[in-house]
Amino acid sequence: MSTETVTITDNTSGKSVECPVRKGTLGQPVIECQGIAKELGMFTYDPAFVTTASTESAISYIDGENGILLHRGYPIDQLAENSTYLEVCYLLLNGELPTQTEMADFESKIKRLSLLHESLINFFNGFKRDAHPMSMLVGVMGGMSSFYHEELDIYNPEHREMCAMRVVAKMPTIAAKSFRYLLGRPYVYPRHDLNYVENFANMMFDLPNRESTLNATAVRALDIMLILHADHEQNASTSTVRLAGSSQANPYACVAAGIATLWGPAHGGANEAVIKMLHEIGDVKNIPSYIEKVKDKENPTRLMGFGHRVYKNFDPRATIIRKACHDLLEQLDAGDQQPMFQIAMELERIALEDEYFVDRKLYPNVDFYSGIILSALGIPTNMFTPLFAVARSVGWIAQWKEMIEEPSLKIGRPRQVYTGYAARDYTPIAQR
Repeated sequence: MSTETVTITDNTSGKSVECPVRKGTLGQPVIECQGIAKELGMFTYDPAFVTTASTESAISYIDGENGILLHRGYPIDQLAENSTYLEVCYLLLNGELPTQTEMADFESKIKRLSLLHESLINFFNGFKRDAHPMSMLVGVMGGMSSFYHEELDIYNPEHREMCAMRVVAKMPTIAAKSFRYLLGRPYVYPRHDLNYVENFANMMFDLPNRESTLNATAVRALDIMLILHADHEQNASTSTVRLAGSSQANPYACVAAGIATLWGPAHGGANEAVIKMLHEIGDVKNIPSYIEKVKDKENPTRLMGFGHRVYKNFDPRATIIRKACHDLLEQLDAGDQQPMFQIAMELERIALEDEYFVDRKLYPNVDFYSGIILSALGIPTNMFTPLFAVARSVGWIAQWKEMIEEPSLKIGRPRQVYTGYAARDYTPIAQR
């Protein structure tokens, strides 16, 4: 730990405090500010926590200026090119890539845990047929704690590992069941002869009245998409999982809280917004007029799926998923068959060439391409966020596990700047 300090001075009182500077392996140093409250009687004010480090973590790292994303130190492009989603799950949960023996054992355990309890399946019957699938994910994930309450000692490492494995194993089953419930199709049980992503695709699309074939390019595109969304530092949903977990809530409740946060359109709905935009444009010939509206400062029209809050240069995930997207559209001939994909490719071309977008670094991001991939696979837009939740579930539970294993764990308790009335006396109702 660094012995470097920063002096914070209150110019009104003249008091000062020495605050330690904490440095991680990578990234900007941070100032430990607890002494400010103790010595100066002040709290720090940071709306949305955009400049506050809430925790130490060794799981993922983002360098937004240079377009870098690391999972346990491994660049995301290397993982997407060489790994599988399930291997990335092992990496995030355990800190190291598995040996062949470890991977085989991990995959076997995940397959055994992928079934849902039949009573848990009955939960779905309590939802309306037109309910949003995210509401089902929140409810069913939260309900899992009632089925495994004998393994909820969060300070027992074996229980923590089992909870983590159950979340990873059952999320695709829950999401696929949600999808089929909306369509009125029968539940498809997990198959042990398929790998993790193949099984997920089969549970979503298999029909009893025809032979199901899995397109290898489509499965690989889905695998890559899951890898790219597996974890992303302390985003809103991950921070929610950690805050809920700091109260010692059970892990299923914490992951349910993460799902609920992801449901917000500002977080998990970006790829759905991309498809809505493409439908709104309607035809390639309408793109120039739409672009002009985007460039007009007085017009609220936005180009969805371009730019990123964290990545100020380019989104490294977009470079990876772009190829998977193009490969899939080429194999499915979707680019020629559907105007929506023609619009998407023309928008991509303009964004990569037009000075307005290049100068502002408004490049297509991962949401732009993931939305197109999911549409090409025939997945409706209301299932986009549930698939995001499947991918991010391992990040949530890995972050929860890391936090619980931290010896200095404390319950989260943000402060506020109170702007309401000062103390005032109660007036009886007859005198008001």
